[in-house]
Amino acid sequence: MHRSLSYRVKIARAAALVLALFAGASGLEAQSPTVPVTVDQDGTVHVPAMSVPVSSLSSPEAQAYVAEHLRQMQQPALLQQVNGVPVFMKPYLARQTALFAHKKVEATIGGVHVYDYAPAAGIAPANRHRVLINLHGGGFSGCFPGCAELESIPVTALGRVRVVSVDYREGPDHKFPAASEDVASVYRALLKSYPAKNIGIYGCSAGGMLTGMAMAWFDKHGLPLPGAIGIFCAGATTSAFGFGGDADFVAIPIGEARAAPAWPPAEPNAGTKLPYLAGTDPKDPLVNPGISDAVMRRFPPTLIITATRGFEYSSAVHTHAQLVRLGVDAELHVWEGLFHGFFYNPDVPESREAYDVMVRFFDRHLGRAER
Repeated sequence: MHRSLSYRVKIARAAALVLALFAGASGLEAQSPTVPVTVDQDGTVHVPAMSVPVSSLSSPEAQAYVAEHLRQMQQPALLQQVNGVPVFMKPYLARQTALFAHKKVEATIGGVHVYDYAPAAGIAPANRHRVLINLHGGGFSGCFPGCAELESIPVTALGRVRVVSVDYREGPDHKFPAASEDVASVYRALLKSYPAKNIGIYGCSAGGMLTGMAMAWFDKHGLPLPGAIGIFCAGATTSAFGFGGDADFVAIPIGEARAAPAWPPAEPNAGTKLPYLAGTDPKDPLVNPGISDAVMRRFPPTLIITATRGFEYSSAVHTHAQLVRLGVDAELHVWEGLFHGFFYNPDVPESREAYDVMVRFFDRHLGRAER
């Protein structure tokens, strides 16, 4: 068919516009750094100083939250813990307490101190024979009850389910495998009242790591695995700098306002620097389950939650890929522009989305019937 000259001109103009848009999107014309990006023979990239705004894809509330978090991380006084609650987390805890009606009982289960949560509205009929175990964050060095409360209160209230948060032993006073032993003790005790398929285990940060470690521990010691688990703000791998991968270098500056670690490392083969794990073998699947296909293949349905500025992001993505490769029913949910443990603030829409994902995942995967 004959095409008019005006038609061909329009096509050419449209093509030029598309090329211009792609060039602008890639920053080829918008940015002309005076110091170029350079690449070593081994692929190490040297990036000049640059400015990174909050994500344009995040909600306005999340954008303000990220800006506040980055400022807070540069104020050491706000990072200090008072009675197990980091100062900057206190407003989040007060807000959660006001929003989510719940009951809390301090108890001992299997010889281990716990907080036992239930919704003020009562446990839903479908959850009468179910229980969730929370393993709190805090780098294996604190944040109980602060992190425990922030991870348990929304889930118990919104899910209308019992949540038991474990006050497991931490460093520097205790070393691996103390926390795994405590989780196993609580789990054994709950198995007397609940079938394994009706028990879910989840945690954020160190608690997410410990959730994966617990699966390896249970498997080695002949315990039945739970019905489902949640690895939040974490993955099943570790490194000397954090969780490993690109996020150790990319997400730490823009998510936590800390300088990226120096490269190459002074100790190339060093394992994690967490005091609790001092002296452990990074190739031990009880410490680092992500290195063992045999262990990971036995994981129950697994929910992984992270964010693009979370320093666990790479590990979370890698862990999900490994589980899928091994045939495990695994879900990965990533929130744009947010940081490590973002859902502690309940007034951010993305946090409410995360709570909903958690509640629905365990509802789908845990058994309902009594023994």
